[in-house]
Amino acid sequence: MDNYQITPTDSGWVLKKEGAERASKTATMKAEIIKLASEFLEGKTASLKIHKQDGTIQEERTYPRSADPKK
Repeated sequence: MDNYQITPTDSGWVLKKEGAERASKTATMKAEIIKLASEFLEGKTASLKIHKQDGTIQEERTYPRSADPKK
């Protein structure tokens, strides 16, 4: 399972795979990057951590939902 994170930057928000140097997706607004991340991760098995502006984790999601280990 790949691990991705949505984090804030000086110019907006980025979706980045753990260990990657470059962002997979970028956006100026958080709602936009969350939508882009959902579309990007569709059909993949991945974990997504969504951070708040202060860097703390706001939410964790698993794609597809059936792959969630917390069931």
